Amino acid sequence: MEIKPEIAERIIKLEEKFKNSGQDMGSYLDGLLYDRYLSYWDYIEVDTLLSLQKTNTHFPDEMIFITYHQITELYFKLIIHEQKQIIECDTLTASFFIEKLNRINRYFRILIDSFDVMIKGMEREQFLKFRMALLPASGFQSAQFRMIELYSTPLENLVSSDIRSGYSAENTPEELYENIYWKKGGIDLKTGEKTLTLRQFEKRYTPRFLRIANGVYGNTVYHRYLKMHEDDRNNPELIKAMRNLDVNVNINWLLMHMGAAYRYLSKDRETVKATGGTNWKKFLPPSFQRISFFPDLWTDEEKNNWGKQWVNHTFNTENKK
Repeated sequence: MEIKPEIAERIIKLEEKFKNSGQDMGSYLDGLLYDRYLSYWDYIEVDTLLSLQKTNTHFPDEMIFITYHQITELYFKLIIHEQKQIIECDTLTASFFIEKLNRINRYFRILIDSFDVMIKGMEREQFLKFRMALLPASGFQSAQFRMIELYSTPLENLVSSDIRSGYSAENTPEELYENIYWKKGGIDLKTGEKTLTLRQFEKRYTPRFLRIANGVYGNTVYHRYLKMHEDDRNNPELIKAMRNLDVNVNINWLLMHMGAAYRYLSKDRETVKATGGTNWKKFLPPSFQRISFFPDLWTDEEKNNWGKQWVNHTFNTENKK
């Protein structure tokens, strides 16, 4: 059989490659002969993926609940993947930065739009029953979402809004983390004690969170922006992408959660306690949290009205039903 010139050329290059690394190309060719073709289901590991939706009750809508949250965690993984590329890039350009931020915003837009699955896609009666088998588990315990925050901005920007002015980059990561805003969402309002949900979460992830916080100290996504040349910092597309990310994560994502909470946990002026005991009415509203990853990109007026001017029509109409 005649070997085409382009194939012969590749074989010569491969032989040179393996020779330089002290490897035997013949062994690698044998491996190609013996190897089977890669199938879609093996490459994606479909069977393993579809085996992970293990419900705890017999209510059909629990399958929707667990599958949706697993999909969300996969998107969080993609977001962190893009964040790390920004943080670890040695020669960060505005175009590279914009591309990565646009990807992250695209993932968050998908997640925000998909929240209709949670708001409209389950029967309230089923949810209120199967949720009792989930205690003390709560979406509050999404470690990846907390990691997204840590990669995005300095820890002082994540301190609770009512005490934030008393903290700065001069504080240690440990001091700042101890006063991070989301811990207040796991405090029992009657007793002032930490809920089991928060205690479990801290025990499992605090060492990891502190490793990340120390690892990106002075090198978060926001730090990378601030260290860029002035011309790059003033790039309108870059500023737009960063502002969009702030709105997507710290306003619209929270508002969609509030829509779901009102849908399932409020009725006839009564409020059902959230899964895991989180005080969601105090924890979720963006106007209470006032978290901004990139505060210098907003005017004082915008920060004072944080979360109010982005209340969307879907959220409002859902609560009127």
